[in-house]
Amino acid sequence: MELDVELRTVTKAFDEVVAVDGIDLGVRKGEFLCLLGPSGCGKTTTLRLIAGFERPDDGELLIGGRDVGRLPPYKRDVNTVFQSYALFPHLSVRENVAYGLKQKKMRRRDREARARELLELVRLPEVGDRKPRQLSGGQQQRVALARALANGPRVLLLDEPLGALDLKLRKEMQVFLKRLQQELGVTFVHVTHDQEEALALADRVAVMNRGRIEQLGSPLDVYDKPATRFVADFIGETNFVRRNGSVLALRPERLELHKDGNGAGDGLAGEIVTTMVIGPAIQSLVRADDGQEVLVRQQRGDGGTASFQEGERVVVTWAEGAALVFTEEQEER
Repeated sequence: MELDVELRTVTKAFDEVVAVDGIDLGVRKGEFLCLLGPSGCGKTTTLRLIAGFERPDDGELLIGGRDVGRLPPYKRDVNTVFQSYALFPHLSVRENVAYGLKQKKMRRRDREARARELLELVRLPEVGDRKPRQLSGGQQQRVALARALANGPRVLLLDEPLGALDLKLRKEMQVFLKRLQQELGVTFVHVTHDQEEALALADRVAVMNRGRIEQLGSPLDVYDKPATRFVADFIGETNFVRRNGSVLALRPERLELHKDGNGAGDGLAGEIVTTMVIGPAIQSLVRADDGQEVLVRQQRGDGGTASFQEGERVVVTWAEGAALVFTEEQEER
């Protein structure tokens, strides 16, 4: 399978802090890859290494099969979109989009035609003569995307590009980004700490922790089959229940509630601490008799979750195969 980006045992340290710790990563041609993880996990440093803003201390970094580890950013076939947009306030939108083409000495007529083409692509054909300050945040981000795509890069790097947008606009931009990437077929490498965003956008997700990749796989794999305790804890919400010398990782939506003594079988007995309506779902916090607390989430109308009251005795159950089992030794590590 052809790779647009390849990192081979790449390491990067800042003084005594190892930001990227010998990672191996291959980004497939035409895929949407998300680097996901908490602050300080190394995801942004990895993106900056690919972009050329940082140089690896060790290992090889290839783009299009060529070792670019020592090349400056302008000699790599990549472009970067930042959270801050970084548009030139004194230039028009069309001039912003065409800026990189002007630096490459493209003829004015050709670069203006290319800028119009790209503004059509990002659904903003009517704003070419405006200044960036006259646009909304979502429009500015689309202009930044158009500018980054102007030179036809092999790889587009996105550094938390939606982080400054409000929730509704961020959701809209997620749909736009996904459709744009599918339409263009350009390789996207996207950095985010937002799990929902990564799962919604990516063909594959690389979950990072302490400078290493804990798991690389499809959104369904990292959610349903987390490879490590960290991934199970970081992706979505997970209950960790101790039973019979093991730790069970259980998603709230995979659990069911039953009235105590209602023939629920071998479940976790306890009482309701509180219930909350979360849009189309109802979330209940249960304190088990052994002191463990478990979060249960069920769709409204799925069989009586709304009828449970604070202090009521219940049994929490789950289907066979719903739990991921960690041994006590794995849990301690």
